[in-house]
Amino acid sequence: MDMLPVEITTATETLRVGSELATVLATTEETNGDLFAVELQMPPGGGPPVMHRHAPSEIYRVLSGEFAFYITGPDGTTTRRVAGAGETVTLAGDTPHTVRNESTEDAVAFQVHAPGGPMEGFIRSAAELAADHPPTIEEVLDIAERNGIELLGPVPDVHPSW
Repeated sequence: MDMLPVEITTATETLRVGSELATVLATTEETNGDLFAVELQMPPGGGPPVMHRHAPSEIYRVLSGEFAFYITGPDGTTTRRVAGAGETVTLAGDTPHTVRNESTEDAVAFQVHAPGGPMEGFIRSAAELAADHPPTIEEVLDIAERNGIELLGPVPDVHPSW
């Protein structure tokens, strides 16, 4: 019987990006570039300040609290969807979006990016920069560009939740 490579680890690494903590569960090195998985902890008021898009697809499984997802569809309409504990949100690659914690409690999600390289590169570079000094917007834009992440600007007016 063929054996598939299996990686079992209890070692974790936690990276701070802005107000969020990303505990690394699987790296691109461990998954041959296929995946980057983290447990994302976001405090109230946390989340990327702008809409963005990138080639990798994402999946969020909300473990606790709630996240507000702002997603722009092919017709250019942005919709707000709130997902609570036990819910899953998937985002196809190149979908303009952002995610925020608009509640009064911490929110935690299991998050996977496929392929994982762009987001792992962004998170590691941003965490390294922030550990040295508060990053300027120019530095963040440079990190995003180097990792294939397009920052699109503020969240537009939205339609009611799905």
